[in-house]
Amino acid sequence: MPTQTVLTPAARLKSIFAGSIGNLVEWYDWYVYSAFALYFAKVFFPAGDQTAQLLNTAAVFAIGFLMRPIGGWLFGMYADRSGRKAALVASVVLMCTGSLIIAVTPGYASIGVWAPALLVFARLLQGLSVGGEYGTSATYLSEIATRERRGFYASFQYVTLIMGQLLALAVLILLQQFFLTTEQLESWGWRIPFFIGALCAVYALYLRRNMVESESFAKQSTIGRKQGSLAELMRHPRAVLVVIGLTMGGTVAFYTYTTYMQLFLVNTVGMSIATATALNASTLFLYMLMQPVVGALSDRIGRKPILIAFGVLGTVSTVPIMNALSGTTSVVEAFALIMVALTIVSGYTAINAVVKAELFPVHIRALGVGLCFSIAVSLFGGTASFIALWFKQQGMESGFYWYVTGCIACSLLVYATMKDTKTHSLIDRD
Repeated sequence: MPTQTVLTPAARLKSIFAGSIGNLVEWYDWYVYSAFALYFAKVFFPAGDQTAQLLNTAAVFAIGFLMRPIGGWLFGMYADRSGRKAALVASVVLMCTGSLIIAVTPGYASIGVWAPALLVFARLLQGLSVGGEYGTSATYLSEIATRERRGFYASFQYVTLIMGQLLALAVLILLQQFFLTTEQLESWGWRIPFFIGALCAVYALYLRRNMVESESFAKQSTIGRKQGSLAELMRHPRAVLVVIGLTMGGTVAFYTYTTYMQLFLVNTVGMSIATATALNASTLFLYMLMQPVVGALSDRIGRKPILIAFGVLGTVSTVPIMNALSGTTSVVEAFALIMVALTIVSGYTAINAVVKAELFPVHIRALGVGLCFSIAVSLFGGTASFIALWFKQQGMESGFYWYVTGCIACSLLVYATMKDTKTHSLIDRD
């Protein structure tokens, strides 16, 4: 068991930086898949119409999410028993392996069904990694922060998560605009970002090996209860259900306006891939900057009012925003609509990590956050693109807009009935 360490302000900031940058690399590796799906879909799957190929790649994206509860469970137990630092190191190694497999796998034309099979295997490894990453990093950032600024510091989980997606898009834009033709990207250029991700993981591994363990975990030797135990977790059924419920609407909204939006702008609005990529990147950049602002606001007014604001605004605005987007011919109008949506979603993303961490006691915190979140995000977030494309293929695309609305409305019920974790935080009892 690690010994307790009193952190200086400089050491605290260094640890937050190390945890955040490692998180950035992990999420870059995860999002490169969706950023380059428009190019490699035809490489891994038989020839067909674009929607069918995208549906296949979206299905593989969703399959990766099926491993996230297992990752949340295994890495959560490991983090609660062996330390947050050890689990974060292990997760980045696994993500690197998945990226390397995708980078070197031949296409369907060369090895047939083995191509999509290896793609699925790689995404299962990455899903396992991401499932462990979220709960452990949310726990670590929440524990390492001071009480007065916990919402602000924990918001950097989504800052780096979004930055990882932005870096994936930045690599795509650079390759599109300056280095490769469309034919080269479709033939072999899409492999480059996966190699980049594997190399960056080596740097993330170095950073994480030099992180300081959280004080909350270091003090666990005096608790006398089994750490990382599912039996212990089940003694907190309300917290488990709250995490699943509050995640449901937030994760669907997040993946709709970030991951799926690029496909939506090309496949429904009719924009070029380059235009959709640039628009997605610009909105994500501003969205990223909102996270610390909303996190700091939650330190002042509480978590609950911000969650309720997201729930109410998300419920009433999703259908109008998506309908307006589907019919727009203006890039400026599309930008404005997406920014309105992402501003609303910030009410969930900026503070969801700290809210979940504040719901559980230290000896099952990483397990509780990781497993419960992963179950919800696998059921709702990971399937968002697939469900959206299925509705489109059936000629009922607007049905997806109502599906997102319904998920947010269900989460709103949870926000309205839960306690404000800022004033009822179990981290304060560590």
